[in-house]
Amino acid sequence: MTTPRGSELGHSGSLPPAGRDEVVAATLVAAADLFAERGPAATSIRDVASRAGINHGLIHRHLGSKDALVASVLDYLGQHLADLLAKQAPAEVVEAAIDRQLRVVARTILDGYPIGELQSRFPNVEQLLDFTRSYFDDDVDARLAAAHAIALPLSWRLFGAFLRAATGLKDLTEQQLDDSIQRTVDRIATGGDPARPITGVQLLGTGDVP
Repeated sequence: MTTPRGSELGHSGSLPPAGRDEVVAATLVAAADLFAERGPAATSIRDVASRAGINHGLIHRHLGSKDALVASVLDYLGQHLADLLAKQAPAEVVEAAIDRQLRVVARTILDGYPIGELQSRFPNVEQLLDFTRSYFDDDVDARLAAAHAIALPLSWRLFGAFLRAATGLKDLTEQQLDDSIQRTVDRIATGGDPARPITGVQLLGTGDVP
């Protein structure tokens, strides 16, 4: 796991978080990392507080219940990735953010949380919808294309090991798989016209959730 930098935590990194803004920022980063590692169900408020270097009572005070914390983390991850894409952050930084977001999403779903009710903002999906709408006249078709484009790589992340074994693709390299998924996502999102492939909306890696 990559240790969060002080800039992401909202403080210098040498001193414990102080004040509401720093406490919330540190909490969200710590919770996101823990949820990515083990899922929200296996992560307690005390675990998050320990990772963030704060008293657990501050999490209850500033963010509320466990469900409220999960909701805040989901919104934070979506906005964090959108911000990285907007400022054209280095590819490896964006990829790490994507990986963390998808791991949290996958584990939150597998843990039985109602993610569709908890997450209130989907900035990266809005970017994808803007893209698909340039190819589809009907808004429902554009939304379906975006949903299908997200579902394919997310399914590979959740069920990659099974899909490889069932279809005889165990020897396929990760790069070959990534390239194939990206080409297929491009076709889905453009209605079969790959002339304008998706750029900057790489929602999705293909590695399995361990």
